[in-house]
Amino acid sequence: MVLRKLSKRDVTTKLKAMQEFGTMCKEREAEVVKGVLPYWPRIYCKISLDHDRRVREATQQSFEQLILKVKKHLAPYLKSIMGYWLIAQCDTYYPAASAAKVAFEKAFPSSKQPEALVFCKDEILNVLQDHLLKETADTLSDPQTVPEEEREAKFFRILTCSLLALKKLLSMLPKKEMHSLEEKLMSLLSQNKFWKYSKHNIPQVRSAFFELISALCQHLPEVAKAEAPRVCPAVLLSIDDSDAVVCPALWEAVLYAITTIEDCWSHVNAKKGVLPKLWTVLREGGRGLATVIYPNILPFLSKVPPRVVEPKLEYFRTFFSSIIQGLSNERALASPSESSAVITAFMECLRFAVLQRVEDDQNQIHQMLICDQLIPLIDAVLKEPKLQSGPLFYQIAETLSSWEAKAELSNGDGTDEVFQKLLSNFWDHLLKMCVLHVDRLDADEKLLLAISGMLEILQNPKNATKPNNRKSLKIRFTDEEESERNMENGKLAEVRSGDPEIQADLQHSSHLRKEPLENLVCNLAELSIVYVNEQKSEQHLKFLSALLNSFSSNRVFQVLLEQGNDVSPAQDESQNEMKARNRSPSVQFLYMNLITWLKEDWRNDTQFLVDILYSVLHCCNSNDERKIILDDLVKMDLKWIIFLQIIQKACSSTTKLSLVSDWLKGDTLGERLVMLADDLCHLGLKPRAASSESASSERWTLLSLVLSQHIKSESLIGETFIERIIDKLQAALSKAKDLSDAGDTEPSVSFICDVASSFFSSVKGCLLMPSSEDLLLTIFQLCAQRQDATHLTDLLVCKLKHTWMSGVNSLVHQLQCVQKQSTFLLKAALWVKNQIQSSSLDVKSLQVLISAVSDLLSKLMEADGQSGYLVRAYIEHVTPNKTEWGKLHESLSTEWMHKPLLEGRLSMNCEPLGSSVKLCGTTKLPGHLCTSALLSKMVLFVLENTVVYGNDAERKKIDNIIAELLYSLQWIEELENPPYLLVEYCHMLEEMHITYEKLSSLSNTASLQQTLFDRSEEHGRLWSLTMAKVIQVENTLSCERKELFKTTEGFLPLTEGRLHTLQCLSPFLIEEEKRELVFHCVAKLMTCTQTELSSTNGAFGCLAILNSCLNDRSIDCDHLLPGILKVIISWKNDNEDSFLFSCNLKETSAELLGLNIEMIRYLPLLLKYSTAPLADNEWDFIMCSMLAWLETTSENRWLYHVPLVQIFACVSCDLASALSAYFEAAATETTENLPKNLISEWKEFFSEGIHNLLLPLLVKITGETKTASEDSFQNSVLTSLGEALTYISKDQLLNHKLPPKFVAGQKTNLPHELQTLLNTLSPLLLFRARPVQISVYHMLYKLMPELPKFDDEDLKSYGDEEEELALSPPAALMSILATQELLLENILECIPVGEFAVIQPLSDEFCLVLGYLLTWKLTLAFFKAASSQLRVLYSQYLRRTKSLNKLLYHLFRLMPENPVFSGPTSEVPNKDTKTFFTEELHLNVKGTGVLSSQIPHLACSVYHITLKDLPAMVRLWWNSCEKRVFNVVDKFTSKYVSSVLSSQEISSVQTSTQFFNGMTVKARSAAREVIATYSVDDIFIELIIQLPPNYPLGSITVESGKRVGVAVQQWRNWMLQLSTYLTHQNGSIMEGLSLWKNNVDKRFEGVEDCMICFSVIHGSNYSLPKKACRTCKKKFHSACLYKWFTSSNKSTCPLCRETFF
Repeated sequence: MVLRKLSKRDVTTKLKAMQEFGTMCKEREAEVVKGVLPYWPRIYCKISLDHDRRVREATQQSFEQLILKVKKHLAPYLKSIMGYWLIAQCDTYYPAASAAKVAFEKAFPSSKQPEALVFCKDEILNVLQDHLLKETADTLSDPQTVPEEEREAKFFRILTCSLLALKKLLSMLPKKEMHSLEEKLMSLLSQNKFWKYSKHNIPQVRSAFFELISALCQHLPEVAKAEAPRVCPAVLLSIDDSDAVVCPALWEAVLYAITTIEDCWSHVNAKKGVLPKLWTVLREGGRGLATVIYPNILPFLSKVPPRVVEPKLEYFRTFFSSIIQGLSNERALASPSESSAVITAFMECLRFAVLQRVEDDQNQIHQMLICDQLIPLIDAVLKEPKLQSGPLFYQIAETLSSWEAKAELSNGDGTDEVFQKLLSNFWDHLLKMCVLHVDRLDADEKLLLAISGMLEILQNPKNATKPNNRKSLKIRFTDEEESERNMENGKLAEVRSGDPEIQADLQHSSHLRKEPLENLVCNLAELSIVYVNEQKSEQHLKFLSALLNSFSSNRVFQVLLEQGNDVSPAQDESQNEMKARNRSPSVQFLYMNLITWLKEDWRNDTQFLVDILYSVLHCCNSNDERKIILDDLVKMDLKWIIFLQIIQKACSSTTKLSLVSDWLKGDTLGERLVMLADDLCHLGLKPRAASSESASSERWTLLSLVLSQHIKSESLIGETFIERIIDKLQAALSKAKDLSDAGDTEPSVSFICDVASSFFSSVKGCLLMPSSEDLLLTIFQLCAQRQDATHLTDLLVCKLKHTWMSGVNSLVHQLQCVQKQSTFLLKAALWVKNQIQSSSLDVKSLQVLISAVSDLLSKLMEADGQSGYLVRAYIEHVTPNKTEWGKLHESLSTEWMHKPLLEGRLSMNCEPLGSSVKLCGTTKLPGHLCTSALLSKMVLFVLENTVVYGNDAERKKIDNIIAELLYSLQWIEELENPPYLLVEYCHMLEEMHITYEKLSSLSNTASLQQTLFDRSEEHGRLWSLTMAKVIQVENTLSCERKELFKTTEGFLPLTEGRLHTLQCLSPFLIEEEKRELVFHCVAKLMTCTQTELSSTNGAFGCLAILNSCLNDRSIDCDHLLPGILKVIISWKNDNEDSFLFSCNLKETSAELLGLNIEMIRYLPLLLKYSTAPLADNEWDFIMCSMLAWLETTSENRWLYHVPLVQIFACVSCDLASALSAYFEAAATETTENLPKNLISEWKEFFSEGIHNLLLPLLVKITGETKTASEDSFQNSVLTSLGEALTYISKDQLLNHKLPPKFVAGQKTNLPHELQTLLNTLSPLLLFRARPVQISVYHMLYKLMPELPKFDDEDLKSYGDEEEELALSPPAALMSILATQELLLENILECIPVGEFAVIQPLSDEFCLVLGYLLTWKLTLAFFKAASSQLRVLYSQYLRRTKSLNKLLYHLFRLMPENPVFSGPTSEVPNKDTKTFFTEELHLNVKGTGVLSSQIPHLACSVYHITLKDLPAMVRLWWNSCEKRVFNVVDKFTSKYVSSVLSSQEISSVQTSTQFFNGMTVKARSAAREVIATYSVDDIFIELIIQLPPNYPLGSITVESGKRVGVAVQQWRNWMLQLSTYLTHQNGSIMEGLSLWKNNVDKRFEGVEDCMICFSVIHGSNYSLPKKACRTCKKKFHSACLYKWFTSSNKSTCPLCRETFF
């Protein structure tokens, strides 16, 4: 099967089959595989030539598997396979060829391979001959199935492979077998078709052909010679073949041919056929194949016989000119390797040509080669920058060396003279050429540099003999070219000028080189100096610098001086002349010329002048002389960049460093650098200093270099100077902090950063200098402050941070080596400590400080490793001591006490001490918060990096810090309304992961709890709350709690700390512990003396603990409660002064207030938990005391700012609330346990008493302050007061004792008391305090149903007026509403309708919106209580004022897009999601719910009521909305409200108690339908009322069911009436049906319809048709007629058109 698949055409099938075959060969038994062998040769011979290369590769791999399996059993089939196998080994697809070779090696070891080929040679040759001579593209592939392109490709591939296979055969056969081949080969070689392959148009075929010819010449020279007439033309005449594939094989064949066949030139015409082609190739630069062709040129040249090259002069001229011409070819220029190959070939051939012995014209040839070839080539290379980096100058140096060697050897045949002449010729012409380039004013700078580079190479033959590494050459020359631009001057240049090795080398180099070279240099130098002096030529000066760099000898300087002195010197240089007298030429040159050049201000580039300076120093005799010269330079006013360059060059080369090291260490330079540092710092920090930036940057670079550059771990300049420079920098940075204008300090600070950074990072031990530690501290301080304070840009801060980090890095590594305390760490810690305790930071500043300290710690940690010694020491320095902590605690304001005291979590009987600063306005964080945050971050860092803690003292320190953090957080938590600053602070802590969770996960919390417990016991107050918080979070077990306070007795005697601790622990005690505690307290109470009543360790403390224990009702000790009450009554009997009944509290002590507060707190708990009935006298005591305390509260409202008085007022009102609630509940339940007159007494006297005190109190308090801002002391009193007032009954409200209050011009039908009440309470809906608004709402809500009846009188008086009438709801409410609308418009107008506006809880906006919605709730309640006739009038009023429209627009901004209810829901197992529409809204004065959802829920509630009670008006508004709002309203209402309203409407029909005579009403809730059936006598009518899905926005449809005995027209009229009523009136379905039935009844009683509305009873004012026309006697409704007359502008009867009288 597999073999059959191999004959398929499809490539993939063949490939898979072949792979399968290979696998089978591998896995099957040898015997099985042998069975394939007879079929294999046929398959192999075909498929190994397949067009697809993957198939060919797979074939060879499978063949290998086959061979491995059958081994020698393949032998009988070898001859039929071998030819194709050999072709496969020469496959053009390398993987296939490689696989075939592997198979061949597996079959035959290398020693046997020739034998195998000998065995099959005839068959191989037959196959190859067939392929080369007989086969065509069409015979190899089927023309009908294979495309032409594919056929040809296969044919050319097989041709190529066959030629290569023949070559392989020739190379592998043993020598002795060669002759047997000759005969066969001759028959192949005799064919013209074979020789035509040399001109074949496929390059691969030509290449293979030439390879075969090479092999032929190599292995069968006789045959080659015999075929010379064909071989030579085929090869030599193809010499210009420019194909990259063919070229290497061609040139190999050319060299083999001319070497093997002696008479080859006789078979071709060299001058016409071969050489012109060669010249063309050379002129074209090798056509991109120079690297292939040119290495063969010299061997080719050496083999050309003399007769061919006559005359030699012309021959050589043409040859070299062609090469030079080829060098200018673009391709050759573009590629360095190409141009190198051309130049190398040129020089090789030149040397070859010079060595040729020619008798007559040798001199002429030499002259031509030098003048016309070599010098022009040098010229061309100098002018072309791309060639300057090539190997030419190195090769010239090498060539000169070989000629010099020959010139020095005198072996008597005159060779030496020939070469001496040649050399002098060369130098003369070189000089002329150089002079030609140099002796021009506009000389090209690059050309001059190239000349100097060339001379340098010629001077230094040792270096020149290494021209192989092209890249290094390139670097060298670039370096040379750009030395003036490149700040880091390359080291090779140094090597050339300075290395002693090379100097020695020059001594040895022959005088033949030295003398002409020096002459050349002196000539050029002389020329240059003339141009420099006379023409101020810059490029000549640079050239001179480059020359002196390589040739710094006194002879050259002498020449320069002689030339220079021609020019008359300026007067002011006489001093320099003095210095120069009697000194060496180089020093004279320095003083006479160089200094003048250095002083020239216009000069930007001075690098090359510094090079000349080094050349001068090189010629000096001693270091002392050099130091004197350099010190002189320092004293002159030279530019700083010159010194920078001198030092940079010294750093880059040891030779140069040795020349200037004494000067660097000297005082002159040191002093000058210190002055420089001072100038620089001042320059940058002078406000608006105008300095050129580049100049200062050079000076900064210089400073940086001398500070940070070290050579052999020694600083460049003296240590003392370094100290002084660092001091200057530090002083400057300190000033930068105080300067306000950022722009000016920036460059200076930036530079100081760079200098410091490189100094810190590169100098060992630098940070042990005091000055550098101060610098580091200053930089750290700049980084640890906010940018607003330091006025630095982000980039600078980043730079500064990097600088101090690298500094600290160096510092800690140095501290490890030297056991020494670091002043930097100590000073930094003290500075940080001072910052955090100063209360001068805001959140951002604190954040910056914390992150800076964290960075510092992480650096210390890196150095410390596990020991953590440095980190611990640092934290120790920053941590405040005990007194400092005390001050920090005091700095926290006492506002926090308000909440815990009010909630009864803590009790106090003294006025709290501490700062009573108001927090609202603060912009800076209290020191305590900053300190605890920073220290906690440090502790966190320590814990995260698991620094090993050796002892408990360390543990204790950590616990103290965490405790302080928790104290801070608890302080914030206890504030009722923390300012935004503190909220931001908490966010920051979370972002930085400074949280209790994080800290507790890393450390042991038990010891922390112990710490907190100890603090709580000692100080109480906030510490107790902090402790309780931790216990609650940790939820620790009771045994651990027990552990905390060993025994409850341990708490006695009570101190404030212990009292607070017990109060806070009470919720966590288990029952026995609690009971034990309660027994202790009760016992103590029983035995209390009068003096102990109000002391902490007496009755006050015990009551406080009792109240705390009872508060959460987890203890069963009800039987004790009445006993305690008896004790309290006994105190009253003994000493009534202790009870603050109806008295002034101004002089009262805090102890007494505390005791009273605890007693008042006890009474509601007693009512709540006591099961035993109370006696009459006990009830009297409770109720009388309550009233007496309330009187006190009422009389002392001026003292509410005193915390304890305020709490007294709150608890008194709470007691009143508790009693009201108790009796409210008692009234509904059984009252057998209560004394019989108690409830009536309560209602008639006590309850009345409470509200007669509290209602005026509320009015007075709110009258005195217009707003009670949320954190003001009054708000808590208002809350308790408001709570108590919600229990007021309607009757008590109506019988109020408030002073009369009326508004001028107010229309009202209400009696005076009621109007006074409304006028007094309604404005309080605008009061900026939620408790007041809610309690006023509750009171007014009770009144609303009472109000509409007073308007009924008006209704009668209105009668049947023509006009459409409107009546205002209570004027007091409407005026409030108008005010609110104006304010609300300002807040909400910018928010599009339908977008949810989030209102911040308890903000002013919150109170405003709350008041607005509550006013509407009241208005709607009022509306609902009115009769249907009045409703029409009220709705008319609302329509005119557009109030309802405004409300609806606002509601769609206040209702959330998804009104899901998340609070506690009514316990009804219902799968539907709870929304604000399905859940009842409970408005409590003491807001128990989530405040953020209160406004949205209230808005939804108002929308719900509006839709329910005013559906027609909402529908009107909805239809008038623009399209977007229309859709929003429709979608929202359908989704959330319609279902609720529909079901309510249907169920109200089902549960209606209204009974109609003669009409039955049924409801179907599932179908949202109501069916009414009306029957009278034999008339029977059925109506179906259908609610729409977007009820009540969509119109209700009324359909007819069955009807008997009614005319169609009449029936339609009635249907229209009903649907009109339901659509246009604000009533329910039942009200509509009732009206409709009245209509029908009247009709049957004989009353005629009004002919305008076709209804008997008018739809809105419910009147009958009374106005009759005198002509036609028809009657109409007055309202209908009025509308008719106004809309038609006529006063005629609608029916008979007569004038209506």
